[in-house]
Amino acid sequence: MQKLKSILLFFDPAIHTHSEVSCIRALANQSELKVTVVCVVKEVPANLGMLMTQITPQEILDLMVKDYLQKAERLVKQLHDIHVKAESKVLVGTPFIEIIRQVLVEKHDLVMLMAEGKGDLQKRLFGSTSMHLMRKCPCPVWVIKSAVNTHIKQVLAAVDVGSSLTEEGNELHNIQILELASQIAHTSSAHLQIIQAWSVFGEGYMESRGGLDDSAIQKVRTDTKAYYKKSIDGLMLDIEANERLIRTHLPRSDEPAQSIIDLVKTEQIDLLVMGTVCRTGIEGFFIGNTAEKVLNEVDCSVLTIKPEGFISPVKLDS
Repeated sequence: MQKLKSILLFFDPAIHTHSEVSCIRALANQSELKVTVVCVVKEVPANLGMLMTQITPQEILDLMVKDYLQKAERLVKQLHDIHVKAESKVLVGTPFIEIIRQVLVEKHDLVMLMAEGKGDLQKRLFGSTSMHLMRKCPCPVWVIKSAVNTHIKQVLAAVDVGSSLTEEGNELHNIQILELASQIAHTSSAHLQIIQAWSVFGEGYMESRGGLDDSAIQKVRTDTKAYYKKSIDGLMLDIEANERLIRTHLPRSDEPAQSIIDLVKTEQIDLLVMGTVCRTGIEGFFIGNTAEKVLNEVDCSVLTIKPEGFISPVKLDS
């Protein structure tokens, strides 16, 4: 299993809750782990100079950068206290763009940030920066719910062994999801749960048009479920995980998003690890109907992983 070596922690002083440190502690037994705490100060509005007489826009920007850096350094100290190598950096620009550019330059393995929303089920949990990153950042993105437990107890990996991606790409994507979920569960001493929703294609036509009786249809269901279970077991063979802590859920459903949402609630999941869908090599990114619905409704932290070959639409400056 490939270990995480470099994490970019996007730090927004306005929503800092110390939960970031708790989540990084879950990975802190890796001696080679390094965290870069990044703050982003928005650019000075073009019309600000016409409104200010006693202080220049550049002086205001310099004050903001200094203040952000001081606050970031306090977070760096907290990471040093749990024996994690860390440094701070303040950038200027649009947050999600500067974060992605930093990922492209430094080749970070993971981006972590606090959810901008309130976490209330009646409100959107993920804000603009979170959604931009989950759509466009080339590396995995871990969005932390503000009310996350100080100790991660339940990790849920949502896989899709029947995805419309190419067979090779689909298997690799599922392995990435399971590996990262297993790694976090292992280092957190958490329980790892896996969910794969499934259904029988064209089941309604089998009886009405195909003439199959109930026993024949039931056999198709049993065989289909067994296929998914065998596929997941095969993926787990090469993944380092404590089998005693693994539980696999195979709900029969035509609505995989709702199955994931329901399980997150009933099992009190702390972290959901899931993939997102796009065509290999596509620029831009459509997050997919299942992922979009899940992200809008779950009330837990979420770690999203894009398929191999994803190309971010954000480019480095020439």
